This record gives sequence, C-alpha cells and structure tokens, in this order.
Amino acid sequence: MSEEVCFAPARELAAAIRARRVACVEVVEAHLRRIERLNPLVNAIVTLTAEQAMAAARACDAALAAGAAPPPAAAPLFGLPVAHKDLMDTRGVRTTYGSPIFANHVPDTDALIVARLKAAGAITLGKTNTPEFGAGSQTFNPLFGATRNPYDLSKTCGGSSGGAAVALACGFTALADGSDMGGSLRNPASFCNVVGLRPTPGRVPVWPNRAPYLPLAVEGPMARTVGDVALMLSAIAGADPRDPLAFDEASHVFARPLNHDPRGARVAWSPDLGGLPVDPRVNAVVETRRATFTALGCVVEEATPDLRDADEVFLTLRALSFELNLGELLDTRRDQLKDTVIWNIEQGRRLTGPQVARAMRLHGELLARVRAFFERYDYLVLPVSQVPPFPVEQPYVTSINGVALGSYLEWMRSCYWISATGAPALAVPAGFTPEGLPVGLQIVARPRNELGLLRLGHAYEQATGFWRQRPAI
Repeated sequence: MSEEVCFAPARELAAAIRARRVACVEVVEAHLRRIERLNPLVNAIVTLTAEQAMAAARACDAALAAGAAPPPAAAPLFGLPVAHKDLMDTRGVRTTYGSPIFANHVPDTDALIVARLKAAGAITLGKTNTPEFGAGSQTFNPLFGATRNPYDLSKTCGGSSGGAAVALACGFTALADGSDMGGSLRNPASFCNVVGLRPTPGRVPVWPNRAPYLPLAVEGPMARTVGDVALMLSAIAGADPRDPLAFDEASHVFARPLNHDPRGARVAWSPDLGGLPVDPRVNAVVETRRATFTALGCVVEEATPDLRDADEVFLTLRALSFELNLGELLDTRRDQLKDTVIWNIEQGRRLTGPQVARAMRLHGELLARVRAFFERYDYLVLPVSQVPPFPVEQPYVTSINGVALGSYLEWMRSCYWISATGAPALAVPAGFTPEGLPVGLQIVARPRNELGLLRLGHAYEQATGFWRQRPAI
C-alpha cells in the first residue's frame, strides 16, 4: 500500500484524498517513511519538514471530515506532498541556495511559486538539493554533497533541479518545483526518467526576482507524468503584478484531461539541433521514438530552426544575470564561491555596453526566425541532453564524441539554445541506454502554447509508458 501511494499519479492521488479513500496523514507518513529509508542513498532531500507536514496533513483530514475543504478548482493540489528546490525561498524553513554563505539562512517570506503551491493545498515535505546558486547541470555543493542518480548511484542526476528529479523518481514526493535558465528543469528530468516543463517566460510569474525583465530564468513544474505536470501548472501559472513579464491567461485549463488527437500535427525532427555533438547512446534511444510520433498521426520531417547566435545571446545574458545577482558576493565572499560561479560573474563584469546591445539585437532577430519556423511546424523534437548520465564525481562534461568543450555550460547547448528562443519545452522519458541509464526527449512548442505541448506530450507518454519504469533502488 505504501509504495502504491508513493508512486500513484498526483491526479489519482488527489482524487483519492478528496474521496477519503486514503487519509492525508497516511499519504504523508508513507512518503516520509520512504524518505527515511532511501534518501541516505541518493541525498535528494536536504531539509526535511516532517512535523510541519504531518500537522498540515491532520488539518487536511479534519477539513475533509467537516466538509470544509476548499473545492478542487480552488485547491487542485489538496493534500498532495510537494518538495521545493533549495533556491526557492520558504518562510521559516532553511534556504541555502546550495552555498555555505547561506548555510543558516531562514527567509521570512515564501517565493511566489511556494506560496501558490501552498494556496493550492499542497503539503511541503522539505527542500531538494541544488548546485551552488543553481550553477551547472550537476547537483553537488559544499553544504550537502552530491545527489546521486537512483538508476545508477555512481552517476549524476543532472541539475540544477537534481534533488527534485530524484525525489520524484524515488517516490519521495508527488510533485516538485524547479527552475530553469539553461536546462535545469529538463536535464535532471531526462537523467531521472521523470517529466519537467520549462514554460514560456511569463507563464509562471517569478518573485522575488532581481532581474524581472531578463527572460532566461523561469520556474516551473516537475512530476512523474505529463498530466501531473499540467495539474501543477494549473496552480502556479497566472499573472502577478510583481512580475512585469507575467501574462494573464486562464490556468484552470491545465487541470482538465489532456486527451487530444495529435493527428496532422507538424513535427520538426532534429536529432542534433543542426550539428551539435550527441553521444551515440543518446542518439540511438532518441531515434527509436521518431516512429512513435508517426504512429500517433503526426507529420514528421527532419528540420531545424535557424539558431545562429543563440550561443552568444544566451551566454551574454546569462553572464549579465550572474553579475547582477551575485556580483556583490564576489566582492565580499569570493573565497566561498565555487570556481564556475566566479567565472560566470567575471564574464559578466567583462561585458561592455556594445556587447550587451549586440546580444539584445541578435536576440530579437533570433526570436523572429523562431516565430517564422513555428508558422511552418507545430512542434520541434530533439534530445534533452547531449549525453547520458555521467560519473557523479565529474563536475561537468568536457568533451562529446571527441569534440572538446570550452566551458562548464557547453554540453547543455541542446537545452540552452532552446532557452534563448523563449519557447516552452517539455522533457519526457524516451527510454534507456544499454546500461539502463534514462534518456529524455525534448518537445518544443511555439511560445505560450503550453496546452498543445502538454497534450502532445501526454499522447506520446500514453504510447510509450516509460514513466512506469522505476529505479531498482
């Protein structure tokens, strides 16, 4: 019973709680027992809020018994366990950002995404591990150490929402939040056989935010199924006056069933996004999925959008963001920052006004080309990550297929080039390498078309069923 509860799709579990087929206390206890037993092996949850979670569960059960629970439309996540990335501020709960500088930091307010999850009825179980300040797609930091991949404990889980992905894969939580600048919702989902959605900037408002007009960093949902990601999106999307990029579109539509016939959808198939080096093991898995879209009735053609300048745009705006957000720490606490964070801040400090202006101009041209591409195609499909999970002791990938990479970021171009386009991207399980390591598929839609993206992802998921394969742990 305990394992069934911990791996039940969130939509089914929410319905069971509402119907009082299972008590919230039982649900939370089952997840806490699983965390106690398995978290020492993977190190996904770094701060546990067991007492608060149990108190919230008892309150949920009491409300249901008294007929006082809020309706599903108001609280679609009622009673569901959730975990928050340790980059998200949580009122009264330690939030370290993966940095020794903030080892004892306890915020006095919730981040907006946390507040919305609570308002939707979710129960917080704790905080999930992240690399220092979310820098890099490999989850380790000097405070808590590395988070391990549950499909192979010698491998990384990816990042920077690595603890979130592992928590989901291990059945520690029903839902998890994450953030994504260059792939941090998508890469760990790919490495851990779960689902992550990078929404269009503005779909999920972000607050607090020092750079509210920079469109690279977003926050979004992670879960084990596309339907559960959509359910969570229904709770966290929607305008907020503190985020000037946020757009006001109804979010309740994401809580509805995603069943939709994708026949006739025009799919651009791009196995290497126009020439990026991709590990043959990834290529082999991804290529087997092309037939899935054809069988669904999609019109599949090999095509790649013109993403020239995406590298310069992304790296320039990312460097600017690092200087803006972390520059003060470089001046005062340099000895407590990891080398890649220092490098990225210093990249920002070396930028000139003309360089930033050029990046913004190129960004506008890139967005126009991508908009034209999505007039010809409805979706773009490509690998999430260019490599499968690699050794947990390795900070980042330095070469692919003999091609040397120049920084700690370059092995994630398949994700961060997409970030630069402003398009929503969904990471879904695609299968496994011969070694049993998960590989993810990235489905991209035109900006603001999260509903179509989720519907196609759901149809793909129903046709494949990889989400049902759990780690041996």
